[in-house]
Amino acid sequence: MCLGIPGKVIEVYEVEGTLMGKVDFDGVIQEVCLATTPEAQVDQFVLVHAGFALNVLSDLEASETLRILKDLEEFNRDYYGNQDAQ
Repeated sequence: MCLGIPGKVIEVYEVEGTLMGKVDFDGVIQEVCLATTPEAQVDQFVLVHAGFALNVLSDLEASETLRILKDLEEFNRDYYGNQDAQ
């Protein structure tokens, strides 16, 4: 199963001819390849998997996806408890 995570583009640049960007994932900044989403601009959200932006998301799509991921995290914590302690 693959999981793409929405992140906000905060910088766009090229590295040796490849379109790259800095993307903010809730305070964690990562370098992401934007070659497959050349239309991505600063302040837009992109869906990222394995360091590659797969597509540009609207603000609504990104916020809804992030909300669902947070809900899933809460569910797992409530249902499974703290598995790290075992």
